[in-house]
Amino acid sequence: MNSSQLLERNARKYPNAEAVVCMGNRISYAELNRHVNQFGHALRQEGVQAGDKVILFMPNVPEFVIAYFAVQRIGAIVVPVNAKLTQPEIEYIAEHSDATALIAHELLFPAIEKMKALSVLIKTGEAAGNWKSFETLLAAGDEQAIPCSLKEGDESTILYTSGTTGKPKGVLFSYRNILTVASMIAVEMEVKPESRILLMMPLSHSAPLHLFLMAGVMVGSTLVLTPTFTPDLFIDSIEQEKTTHFFGAPVAYLVTANHPRLKEADLSSLKWWVYGGAPLSAPEVKHLQGAFRTDNLVCVYGMTEAGPSGSLLLAEEHETKAGSVGRRAPLHTELRIVNEQGEDVGVDEIGEVVLRGEGNMLGYYKNEEATREAFLGEWLRTGDLAKFDADGFIWIVDRKKDVIITGGTNIYPKEIEETILQFEGIQEVAVVGVPHLEWGETVKAVFAANAPIDTVKLNAFLEERLAKFKVPRLFEQVEALPRNSSGKILKQPLREGVTVS
Repeated sequence: MNSSQLLERNARKYPNAEAVVCMGNRISYAELNRHVNQFGHALRQEGVQAGDKVILFMPNVPEFVIAYFAVQRIGAIVVPVNAKLTQPEIEYIAEHSDATALIAHELLFPAIEKMKALSVLIKTGEAAGNWKSFETLLAAGDEQAIPCSLKEGDESTILYTSGTTGKPKGVLFSYRNILTVASMIAVEMEVKPESRILLMMPLSHSAPLHLFLMAGVMVGSTLVLTPTFTPDLFIDSIEQEKTTHFFGAPVAYLVTANHPRLKEADLSSLKWWVYGGAPLSAPEVKHLQGAFRTDNLVCVYGMTEAGPSGSLLLAEEHETKAGSVGRRAPLHTELRIVNEQGEDVGVDEIGEVVLRGEGNMLGYYKNEEATREAFLGEWLRTGDLAKFDADGFIWIVDRKKDVIITGGTNIYPKEIEETILQFEGIQEVAVVGVPHLEWGETVKAVFAANAPIDTVKLNAFLEERLAKFKVPRLFEQVEALPRNSSGKILKQPLREGVTVS
């Protein structure tokens, strides 16, 4: 079984059911499957062959879904990239992935219109120079069915990591990897043909794409797409489309929770309020439960390289364990926390989370060394340091690469960051280790706030709540922390050029 066959099957089972809804545009499963055949034939006419890599540079729009399945239907490998990337970043991915084609949306076209390195260039809207029109190619494409006999072990997709510590790496997936995690979500979160899944987070990311879009296609649900996220659009989409499932980063929930329209909004159709990318604290959970009038918040923890998969904090567990990422791995996945020797840790002992399951990637594309380093036997290293509490719940302590070692003592920035954020006025913070001539490293906090912060008072605040060796020796206030195109804080620039004696 492959993704293309799933779509083709649902076109037979549910021909008139809505497959894709986007800003008033509605496409049935039969129509979607016909468009996929048409665009698949068009890609072949342009010279795209089985095994070629095809970059998708699009927001969440119907053309993304059509192109995604058309590329796979002809046996090519799809490479979705973040809609916020710049031309140099896309050129790096194009070169590294050996891509032969790029399909872009006209909204993003100004960012990459000068790209010429690829043999096939397609954009939505009107043709321009070397760029051919998506709509023209689609209309001219043959509707005849394209047989797709790819096996579950065949290569399907390359997703590029955000590159917070260097150049992004291409995570290579098979169809088995993706269908494994899609079926996990379908079972764990009750995705059914009558479900209506709201997709507002970028489909270039593994959770929206592999978990929710593919789970929906697997069972024949309706996919409700929006090309961007705003609180108004979030509320409108739930009310108008009666969506049942939503996945978003915590910030999407927190921003919307303060929206004045929320009190009068009818959000009763939404049964699964799923968040991931970071845990929510107990006060944040209480705030969101009240704002959205729901007890159905669910946390998913995982990493792209695992499909993604990892663990679940269920709705009923939030009452006492908010901030944790749950106590069990979901369907098809196993989870352990191990020490440096690969041995299971005890209660309250810190170790690295490792995952095993058929959702785990095939490896990093063209990077055998990084692939070897990523695995401990069959277990995928997450790089996340965590511990089990006495009830078996998992608490993420920090990223392994972010640990600060000062005088031989391990310091975990996440704990310090969470404490600093309790100080009034501070909006975001990053704690890093900078070189120290005597101690090896010392602690520096870089933060953004809505007004100037008295660091003497901040220091006193922290000394009341943290051991003295954890309190930063250096503070720096900035307008905003540096972030990459995925919104992750870039810590490396904050470490550079600082040495303390």
